[in-house]
Amino acid sequence: MASSHQTSSIHDIFDAALNLEDTHFNSGYDEGFSDGLLTGKDEARYVGLKSGFETGQELGFYRGCIDIWTSAFKIDPLCFSSRVQKSIKQMDELVNKYPFNDPENELATDVLEGLRLKFRAVCATLNVKLEYDGYPKSSGVGF
Repeated sequence: MASSHQTSSIHDIFDAALNLEDTHFNSGYDEGFSDGLLTGKDEARYVGLKSGFETGQELGFYRGCIDIWTSAFKIDPLCFSSRVQKSIKQMDELVNKYPFNDPENELATDVLEGLRLKFRAVCATLNVKLEYDGYPKSSGVGF
């Protein structure tokens, strides 16, 4: 019986030696995965804050323009054509429609794209050279 016990302990030692690489690999993988999760969450938080701030800045810019233009045509209803006034009101509706509580909503992207288009159209119609510096430009030419 003693030789059977010695043979099984020798097999256990060899099995442990053969599995040593797998054991270290799995241990390293688990440790790396845990560290990656923590790092990924930190990076995601940073990117989310930065993106949210930039979006808020852009929406604030449009809100400021809308408020100024609305004040101008309240003072002098003939200072802008009815078409421009309609476009400004549509911009106001788009800002109010933005899903602040659910920024992953597809509507958020549609609202921003619509605002950018309306803004460019109003600026072109008024022949003013306003530009929000924060959003990506489609070409090197500004308004």
